[in-house]
Amino acid sequence: MKRDTTRVLTLALPRGRILDEALVLFKKAGIDLSPAATENRGRKLVVPIEREGLRVLVVRDADVPAYVEHGAADLGIAGRDVLEEQGRDLYEPVDLGIGRCRMVVAEPAGAPVDDSAHIHLRYATKFPEITRRHLQARGTVAEVIKLYGSIEIAPLVGLADRIVDLVSSGETLRQHHLVEVETILEVSARLCVGRAAAKLHGTRIDDLVRRLERVAVGA
Repeated sequence: MKRDTTRVLTLALPRGRILDEALVLFKKAGIDLSPAATENRGRKLVVPIEREGLRVLVVRDADVPAYVEHGAADLGIAGRDVLEEQGRDLYEPVDLGIGRCRMVVAEPAGAPVDDSAHIHLRYATKFPEITRRHLQARGTVAEVIKLYGSIEIAPLVGLADRIVDLVSSGETLRQHHLVEVETILEVSARLCVGRAAAKLHGTRIDDLVRRLERVAVGA
């Protein structure tokens, strides 16, 4: 395949911690995306980086896979949690090893759930699909309640018996008197590529993947 050096590739990046860590990783790979950080502080969401042949879209983390799958972006960076929850038709050629955390089941320290009691359980989470698959694999029948805000409050006010959420240090759980029961997923951010982009711009994307693989955290 002849390398297309004229067409600008569009990269979707999530706001926040992963964006900051991705900029460092790309810098190590010889790709300067620092204008994306500078412009993002000014709320600019589409940032051309002409010297790299790239255009960066700064979007919500949960929206990255949609931009990539539907061709608005050729590739993007998204957490394993987002990718597995949405189940979109994308390539995931490299685990970047950034944005590390865990998806866990947690419950009140003072009111542990008796799994053998066969009571009606409720799980609150931002990740209902992952939670349902996990419960099904364990043979557990429970109601899954999707929330969008702070999950930790749900057991404290009687909305749910357990929660499924992302944790890093676990400090937020401790502050709300919750304890981890089990880990569902080890989470880190991954490069995701649209199938059409992989066919049309495979050579350039393969080159980018190789450069990122050499510097990926934990590679």
